[in-house]
Amino acid sequence: MIVDTHCHLDDNRYKDDLDEVLDRANSIGVKKFIIPAADPRTLKRAFILSQRYENIYFAVGVHPYDADVYDRAFLERFIGDKKCVAVGECGLDYYRLPKDNNKKEIEKELQKRVFIDQIELSIEYNLPLIVHIREASIDSFNILDKYRDKIRGVLHCYNAHSILLNLQDNFYYGIGGVLTFKNARKLVEIYPKIPQNRLLIETDAPYLTPHPHRGKRNEPSYTELIALKMAELSNISKDEIEDITTKNALNLFSKMAI
Repeated sequence: MIVDTHCHLDDNRYKDDLDEVLDRANSIGVKKFIIPAADPRTLKRAFILSQRYENIYFAVGVHPYDADVYDRAFLERFIGDKKCVAVGECGLDYYRLPKDNNKKEIEKELQKRVFIDQIELSIEYNLPLIVHIREASIDSFNILDKYRDKIRGVLHCYNAHSILLNLQDNFYYGIGGVLTFKNARKLVEIYPKIPQNRLLIETDAPYLTPHPHRGKRNEPSYTELIALKMAELSNISKDEIEDITTKNALNLFSKMAI
């Protein structure tokens, strides 16, 4: 059994063939799926899909790119649902900051405020965090470290920054298609330093499609390729990786195990 802990099945790229996508995933053992909220405009669709399909769950959150439309009250309309298993994806992303220094700092501060509010939302509702970090590892670590005794979650698409390994008592590490990329040297090197009881499998579908399907739409059935690469680097069998990561997923997202 595999749990795809991060797949955007609410994306329009699945609107015409979602059943076929799910069938392909089920055929190779993917039995549970988590749709992380990124854009408030698609949260309602994620919620609807979770009600329609027994094995689809969702999270409530706002991606840092959409920090300017963050609305906590809107998220709280969905957070109490039994299929809501986390808060996120939320975090910091400095990849597309404005070039103007003043605007850059304003954007950083906005992202930090929205991230912190979602951390506090997760604490209030006792839910794990799904954390997005891109080119902002130090600031992200400093914020998360302040809440070390209160939070738990996953570092989505773990970016191989070593400072984030210091969060392993509270966080799991989401491993996706990037691990299979030919230019993923840094992630391949640091991967063995991640404790096996902190590994999760994710696709981030429809993004970050693993080799050899790069350039095509990603989907949960490609978790098999990720599991194979993880097994190779962990020097254990693919079945063992599947067992380990499924146990980890059910431990973190405990509402899925009920």
